[in-house]
Amino acid sequence: MLISFEGIDGCGKTTQARLLAEALRAQGREVVLTREPGGSPGAEEIRRLLVEGAGERWSPETECLLFTAARRDHLERTIRPALDRGATVITDRFADSTRVYQGAARGDLRAMVDRLHALTIGIEPDRSFVIDIDPATGLARGTARGGTEDRFERLGLGFQERLAQGFRALAAEYPDRVRLIDGRGTPDQVAARIRSAL
Repeated sequence: MLISFEGIDGCGKTTQARLLAEALRAQGREVVLTREPGGSPGAEEIRRLLVEGAGERWSPETECLLFTAARRDHLERTIRPALDRGATVITDRFADSTRVYQGAARGDLRAMVDRLHALTIGIEPDRSFVIDIDPATGLARGTARGGTEDRFERLGLGFQERLAQGFRALAAEYPDRVRLIDGRGTPDQVAARIRSAL
């Protein structure tokens, strides 16, 4: 299976991806835990271009192209080889993030995002979990992390609110694949909701 975790910045998806990977490994499964942008050497180089620097460093169109290039390398070098050998792949973000960030919140580019995805990626996760939390809470968490990977947090609360709306709309658009998970409570409580939905 290919499983993705999605949501606004600071929603807890990275923690939840790790907890699910640990739970599945405890059942004896081979699990590859990865992330986007990144997950392969070439994609990690592109990651630095995307998540560091000024919020308006790139246009939404350029971001879309860079994210898609990183995703293609990730698919070729990490995801497909793992799926081909029967592993479960859990990725912290995949195409749904591009659909929401560049396709809805940063610009009205959904048609471009979907066409690029069809041409260059061509697969969807078997299950996608959107961790849904209050945008102000997510922004506070993301800001508290510190570090240099804060480009999207710098775009402010209004941007995070548009992201949250976009992810909720995506869950309604793809009800067979996307599960909206209440992100309130302890990490273990959220993890239990995810395992139940899986």
